[in-house]
Amino acid sequence: MAKQLIDQFATTLPADKRASVYQSTKATHEKRTKMLFDQFDDPNRLRAIAGGIKQHVIENLDTYLPAVEAKLRANGAQVHWAATAEAACAAVLKIMQARGATKLVKAKTMVSEEIELAHFLEKHGIEALETDLGEFIVQIDHDHPSHIVRPIIHKNRREIATSFEKHGLGAYNDDPQTITRRAREFLRQKYLQADVGLTGANFVSAESGRIVLVTNEGNSRFSLAAPKCHIALVGIEKLVPRDRDLGLLLNLLARSATAQQLTVYTEFIAGPKLAAQPDGPEEMHVIFVDNGRTEVLASECTEILRCIRCGACMNVCPVYRQVSGHAYRSVYPGPVGAVLSPLLAGKRFPELADLPKASSLCGACHEVCPVDIPIPDLLLRLRAKGKAEGAPRAAAGTPPMGAWALLATQPTAWKAALTGGKIINYLPTKLLPIPPLRAWEKERTLPEWRGGNFRRWMKERKKNAQGREPKTNG
Repeated sequence: MAKQLIDQFATTLPADKRASVYQSTKATHEKRTKMLFDQFDDPNRLRAIAGGIKQHVIENLDTYLPAVEAKLRANGAQVHWAATAEAACAAVLKIMQARGATKLVKAKTMVSEEIELAHFLEKHGIEALETDLGEFIVQIDHDHPSHIVRPIIHKNRREIATSFEKHGLGAYNDDPQTITRRAREFLRQKYLQADVGLTGANFVSAESGRIVLVTNEGNSRFSLAAPKCHIALVGIEKLVPRDRDLGLLLNLLARSATAQQLTVYTEFIAGPKLAAQPDGPEEMHVIFVDNGRTEVLASECTEILRCIRCGACMNVCPVYRQVSGHAYRSVYPGPVGAVLSPLLAGKRFPELADLPKASSLCGACHEVCPVDIPIPDLLLRLRAKGKAEGAPRAAAGTPPMGAWALLATQPTAWKAALTGGKIINYLPTKLLPIPPLRAWEKERTLPEWRGGNFRRWMKERKKNAQGREPKTNG
């Protein structure tokens, strides 16, 4: 994972990776917007309703968590609680050791990335294989996902073909169908050999105790078909009150994440297989993971726990598009990661305090969020938290804002600055007598100065409006 501050990392990002991220996110965002507004009369009202459902859940977890535990147990599942990442990893290991299991196939789950489960199990002699194609490629490359939904958004097919050749999956061939077929052939045997299948959960219904999985590759079904044990890692915030709420949330999730009306595979899992069923896991374990979420719940940024991991905020974010997911130094990149990652870091918050500053505060992330999270407001709260806790104020080369604040609060000085600002368009930057601005210019392009005309425009507009006013007899 990158160790540089986010703006420093951005300067080292190769142009082809930036282009891959930009083109993919832009296309998905545009398709998502068209689909939502073509198919729903008022998608923003749906977002508000969905946000209200999720907010209600996180504010009442003390009621819903015991309720869902009771439902899961009634369905035949075993329920475990993990306060920390270490406890969650240990719970998975204990379940596997009790069965004498040494091979695990793993569907895509951000919680397992968050707690670094695969690395933990490998250290204990267990093969933990990613089965989502993107996650599989990340794993064999010893890389990290750079997007919540599309882990290899930063890679092109030539890089993937090279990785497959390097790891003995066939001679170099960058045809997408060939790459997919080779992955399928390799993984099929792994499914059959596995002792345990592990998944996450997009939602868990407190009403029925059913776990909902959403995928486009079908790998979660394969992960559960042959193994006799199913483990589900679930963040404690993933609950919904009723089954009927899933109708709204699944529609918004698919459109927001991948611009689909519905994902290809949507699974509802109530528990282990019944006696009358010929196949399926004989055991089902659900591990509810806290790992800092309780602290987030008690913070000023509670709303971030509404997140349903769709990635829409990343797809629209101008900063994410330029820096890619690896710049965020965390499992959760983009606007949601700029809020969630520092909060989950706990005492290590100062290490990630630069992330909330990596935003233009344009508000696009809020506009597209399917559960109406006010991300810009949360970023501002975390900036204030960083300042209060003495986190580094800004990256090197960032000019102080005190002078701007002084000008902006003094009308006469502001007018003078606007009038004289045009000189910047004719003066080479290297001659500017402001060292911080010269340092800033090394990594950025100063836009053309266009200020100073608003007052003249307003004066003329007011004059013309007065000239059109009808005269009255008096």
